[in-house]
Amino acid sequence: MGTVTLGVSIAVPEPYGSLLQERRASFGDPAAYGIPTHVTLLPPTGAEAADLPAIERHLAGIATGGRPFPMRLSGTGTFRPLSPVVFVQVVEGASACSWLQKRVRDASGPLMRELQFPYHPHVTVAHDIPEQAMDRAYEELADFEASWTCGSFALYEQGSDAVWRQINEFPFGAEGGAPAVPAQGGSSVDEPSLQP
Repeated sequence: MGTVTLGVSIAVPEPYGSLLQERRASFGDPAAYGIPTHVTLLPPTGAEAADLPAIERHLAGIATGGRPFPMRLSGTGTFRPLSPVVFVQVVEGASACSWLQKRVRDASGPLMRELQFPYHPHVTVAHDIPEQAMDRAYEELADFEASWTCGSFALYEQGSDAVWRQINEFPFGAEGGAPAVPAQGGSSVDEPSLQP
């Protein structure tokens, strides 16, 4: 079956998801429409395709034990000069994201891995583009605000075209949950939908 590249994240809902995706594209980031607007819980991670059922059971177990929580984004930040990233800050919900990402990467599960940098929940709006464009992203989104109730997270797979697509969504708590947010606009690729 081979290997796959997986990620786990929380989607930023509409209208904010499309807005930030379009702004990311406007700053000249070529990855903008291949990466749905999100808060990462598990960065790109290689796995055996045959392990997908076990991975999905692991994530479903985490979601069942979780509950919806408030998320709020406000203002911008950057990881420069350590890493060429400008992001929108998670100012509420960061501790819940940290709790989730620890469980996703737990040593007892199939997605155990070390992180390159300490976990810091954020929404990337510019990555590895010219410094002037990074500065623009930092300044132009400094007043950005968004808030919602996060009700789920999802598993994604990166295709050979470098586009990330949702494999499955995991609502918190008991079975069921609200319908997913529509796919983000502005692109011809199949973008995922999550219920935040």
